Amino acid sequence: MTRKEGGSSTRSTFVLLILVLFLLGSFVLPSFNLSRGQAHAAGGGQTKFQRISTQFIAALGDPGATSGSGAQSWGLWPLDPGPRGVELNSYKRLKDAGGVAPARWKFDGTDWWLEEHGLIMEQPTFPLPPGKYVATGARDVTAVLTIHPADRNGDRRWEIDKGATLYDVTHLACRSARYTPAAGGGLCSPANVPKTAFPVAPGGAMPPVEGCTKQDYAVLIVIGVGAED
Repeated sequence: MTRKEGGSSTRSTFVLLILVLFLLGSFVLPSFNLSRGQAHAAGGGQTKFQRISTQFIAALGDPGATSGSGAQSWGLWPLDPGPRGVELNSYKRLKDAGGVAPARWKFDGTDWWLEEHGLIMEQPTFPLPPGKYVATGARDVTAVLTIHPADRNGDRRWEIDKGATLYDVTHLACRSARYTPAAGGGLCSPANVPKTAFPVAPGGAMPPVEGCTKQDYAVLIVIGVGAED
């Protein structure tokens, strides 16, 4: 994710991401026949895809897998949460504001998120709705991710076409982790985050935080969605 403010390295990352997405729009998207405001048939006319403003998926799974289960635990950020985030140094101000961030999202002290620059992020929306998503890691691969409806046990399967793996469509520069209170008590707070751990290297693990249980999530960039005929 990109951040609203920061040093030249952060701005360079943002500019690079915009350039990559522009190139994807110029060279990769036509293979899916995507266009803004108009859907085109693909895959034998069975699925239509439409370009959308960039969204982000928080995903869990084996990086080397092309399919799996458990997509009911995946989430979606309809807006880039980076520029909407709150600096760790501003955590006290966030608390004093009743947990309401300047971007108007609500901080949950029992379930909070960080991104690679150490910004406190809003939670993604859970669960990720079933459907087809044109996903990319802004590297070499763009593929269709299918999220299936829940079965009778509530499990949702996922699969990626073209033989692409979850790693292939993961944006390595975007790191994200979810922090919840650890079993046995202790204060799980952004105040305990080691600020020297940032920025996190592309593909690297987010830092542990005292008093918290951490779950790292892969971040997928979504540039199109599909709808069945």
